[in-house]
Amino acid sequence: MRETSFIRQNRQKWQEFERFLRGDQQDAEKLSALFVQVTDDLSYSRTYYPNRMVRVYLNGLAQRAFSLIYRRHQGHQGRFRAFWLEELPRLMWESRRALMLSFLVFVLSMSVGALSTAMDIQFAELILGESYVAMTKANIAAGDPMAVYKQREQLGMSLGITINNLLVAFITFVTGVFFAMGTVIALIRNGIMVGAFQYFFVEQGLFWESFLTIWIHGTLEISAIILAGAAGLTMGEGLIFPGTYRRLQAFQRSARRGLKLMLGISPVFVLAGFIEGHFTRYTEMPDMLRILFIGSSLLFVLVYFVWFPWMKSRWGTEQPVAASPLAPEPELNLDLGLIRTNGEVLSVAYALARRYAGLMLGGSFMASVVYLVLVVLVVDKPLVRLLAFPEGMFSVLTAVAQFFFQADHPYTLPGVSWFYVVIIFLTAQLVMNKAIHQGRKLRWLDIVHILPYAAVMVVMLGHSTEPVMLVGVLVLPYLMLLWMINLGEGAPWFRAVYRLQQLAGAQLLRVMGLSVLMLLVSMLFYTIGDSAILKLQLELVSWLVNLSDEGMATFSVLVLSMVQLVLLGFFLMMYLMGLKLLYYTLLEIRDAPVLREKTASIGRIRTIRGLEKE
Repeated sequence: MRETSFIRQNRQKWQEFERFLRGDQQDAEKLSALFVQVTDDLSYSRTYYPNRMVRVYLNGLAQRAFSLIYRRHQGHQGRFRAFWLEELPRLMWESRRALMLSFLVFVLSMSVGALSTAMDIQFAELILGESYVAMTKANIAAGDPMAVYKQREQLGMSLGITINNLLVAFITFVTGVFFAMGTVIALIRNGIMVGAFQYFFVEQGLFWESFLTIWIHGTLEISAIILAGAAGLTMGEGLIFPGTYRRLQAFQRSARRGLKLMLGISPVFVLAGFIEGHFTRYTEMPDMLRILFIGSSLLFVLVYFVWFPWMKSRWGTEQPVAASPLAPEPELNLDLGLIRTNGEVLSVAYALARRYAGLMLGGSFMASVVYLVLVVLVVDKPLVRLLAFPEGMFSVLTAVAQFFFQADHPYTLPGVSWFYVVIIFLTAQLVMNKAIHQGRKLRWLDIVHILPYAAVMVVMLGHSTEPVMLVGVLVLPYLMLLWMINLGEGAPWFRAVYRLQQLAGAQLLRVMGLSVLMLLVSMLFYTIGDSAILKLQLELVSWLVNLSDEGMATFSVLVLSMVQLVLLGFFLMMYLMGLKLLYYTLLEIRDAPVLREKTASIGRIRTIRGLEKE
């Protein structure tokens, strides 16, 4: 049968099926019959018209039908439940050896910390710090040894503790990228600190009081650190034991598993921070109630993260996570009609970064040079005194905010950093124009749209307080999507906000999931350029180059600033490109413009062996 005859014969049936998919008609039996007929037509077209648009159109219809069925039967709640009741327990079972190793390393280190403090009480000052030990002794003398948990108001304390705990867990996890050795070191460090902390109170004759107070929140907090260690060891496993895969491929597999484990552990830190901020301060609570808190927390950890995964493995109803196939190397497939998962968006963004790495690094380097030159010219303070880089492994993240805001320079520094962010935005837009918009050049309108969004980005980057960081994580992806709607659709502000609600209103988990995923991956690689690691290399330079102490200090600050700014700019561009791809996914889910365009072209374009014919 000729293609035109095939289309003419079945067009009415396909149009009726589209009306069912839009919800214009409601008849389950009729819909079922049409679905069977359309899938039969799809099979026929694959056989006889494999390179024609009719096959593309029917394939799109079938995809929409499957997507509709999947969304109705599972939906966001179904995926949410599947992760917590199926996927995370299976991941925990697959990572049981890593969990056992993490537990043993932490407990052994905790014993070393306690034993060292028992042998020399000054060890506690070395580990905990002289100021903290002096403060605790003063509290003990005042009759309230646990006063440290009562110093701040509850909400602010909970937020601060939660963010600090998440940072500790992230460091424990992310250092697994160094062949798991960084995770082991982080576990040893935290274990020694906990052991020294606990035995310090034993030495003061306050074991029972300290135990009941500290472990109300510490049961969940320490358990989560051990679980984060298991996630870091799982990630590093791919680098140490690649098996039959290339080492990079094995790392991709193990990193995905580790990231999912970290996602599952994060609520435990939030709960531990809430308990520490709201309940630990009430040291006058009855002992039995505090024991109940501790026992309930321990039971939850053991049941959900140990017993439940073991039972799931005994039931044997699920295929092991390790048996899932490895995705191919990410290809730069920029078909804007595809509805991509967050993992696929991340892969394409990574492929874009690989292809346009020169342009992105060049733009980031230029932005960094402009920033440093303007700082030297405008800010009335030597660079060495203006910018400081703290000591300590992976402390680099705490130094980011100083580039964008300091209380001594409330206007000049944000103004200078605004130029830096504008250049980053423009470079990201240039890459997207080259990759997505067929090499379209930057327009003045593009620059005008960027300016206010760059200012908001400066404010978010320059204020590292807990509420601003939390708001930034929640609001930033929507703000960037608003920019893309404002720019891409030429919509005024009020219309862009309405379109944002249309596109992303029902896709909260998708938007927030991608944002958190990209931030985690960016932080993972950003921390590799850690200041402590660079400082070791700068020490070697100082041995080879004869500079004064002041000259060497200036040189070190310049190098450290340049590296951090270049890396930060690069990953901000990746973040923007990922959200741009998400925008087209949301657009296709909501309006299906590419599918409609393909549908409208059926029968108009004639091809021979897949090539268009004049």
